[in-house]
Order: sequence, then C-alpha cells, then structure tokens
Amino acid sequence: MPRQPRLELPGVPLHVTQRGVNRCAIFLDDEDRHHYRRVLREACRRHGVCVHAFVLMDNHVHLLLSAVQSGVISQALRRAGQAYVQAFNLRHGRCGTLWQGRFKSSLVDSDAYALRVIRYIELNPVRAAMVERPDHYRWSSVHTHLGTAQDPLLTPHPVYLALAADRAGRAAAWHRWLNAPLDPEEVARIRAYMAQERALGEPRFQAMVEKALDRPASVRPRGRPPLRRPNGSAAGS
Repeated sequence: MPRQPRLELPGVPLHVTQRGVNRCAIFLDDEDRHHYRRVLREACRRHGVCVHAFVLMDNHVHLLLSAVQSGVISQALRRAGQAYVQAFNLRHGRCGTLWQGRFKSSLVDSDAYALRVIRYIELNPVRAAMVERPDHYRWSSVHTHLGTAQDPLLTPHPVYLALAADRAGRAAAWHRWLNAPLDPEEVARIRAYMAQERALGEPRFQAMVEKALDRPASVRPRGRPPLRRPNGSAAGS
C-alpha cells in the first residue's frame, strides 16, 4: 500500500519527531549535536524552512517547523538526515541506517496550540528527568525564548513574538509560561496527534486541513471501528 503524502500546508507549523532505530542513541557526544545543528540549519536555509523550536535528546529530536511552500519541510529533513547519518557513521565507524523509518509529524494550529507545542518540546528534558529545569538543558530552543541566547538556527514564531513588545517582555512571559502547571491531558493530546500524524487544533482548523488536503485531520478513537450492518447501523446496537 503506497504511503500517504505528508500533512504539510504553507505557513502552518509542523511538529516533527524523529527517533533512532530501535530507540538507539543518535547523538553520542556534543560534536554529534553540533554537527546535526549545522546540517539542519543548512538544509532548512536551502529549502526555505524556518525552525521555531527544537530539542535534541539522546535518541530522538523534536522540531517545530514551517515553510511558505508545501513539501519543502520533508525535503529539508531528508537532506539533513542523510548528511547527518553519513557523517555519524564515518565518525563512529559504523554502517547502516540510524533513523527509525520516516519522521512523525503533526500540523499545529498556530492560534491555539503553537505555544503549547513549543513548551512541550522545551520541557522534554524535564519530563525525561534529565534536568530539573528546562534552561539547565543546553540543546534546545529554550535559551533563545528566555532571552539568554540568540540562536542562528532559530526563527521565533509570530505567536511567541506577540507575547510582548520587546525581547525582555517576551522572555519574562515565556518564563511564566514554562513554569505554569502542565496539564497531563495536554501532553497526552499532543502525543496522540503525533502518533496518528493528524492536525492538532480547534475543530475549525481541522476542518480547514481536511478540506485542503482531502484527508482526516482528527484523531481516531482507540480500538477497532464497529462492524456496520448493510443498513448503516452498528452491529450490537
């Protein structure tokens, strides 16, 4: 069965995660992380892709990306992934694949959910018990959003820029947002939409995605769908 094309729309953020095969480490040291950032930045520059948030974990990455042209995010990630694996294998004396198949992705409703997804990405090291605070982790976009660094990889998303009129105000607002209680249902919803590669957002946003791409945008309920009778009613009802 042929693979469905990616859910990509011009200007709409795409939450991406890519894991190592069999959950193996994709970064063995800081030089690996530096090199991944370099190839990602170059590939995104070449294809016109903006990186709005990121975190580099030991065996996977999370990214929030957008582009003005549909399809170029997949091209950029393919280019970056291939270049990184070649360098990783050469440097560490290995061969074969590093990534666990295709990356997973979920479209994100900018108005209602982009800030939540950025927070989800930057809190990943805290949820993994690697650090106590997100700013204690070096390899994420949190330092730019807190105003303590200016990362050339990053293009702050408009919803982040709208938090305040200046850099200091945005940093203070982001600090409050990061430290606000995180609803477990919010985390579960972000994960569910990523797992099924659907469009995370309000019903109006999902309807727009379905109309534009002629594909389901909302998460399917767990379990098998009920058997249908010829008259359309569910068996057992």
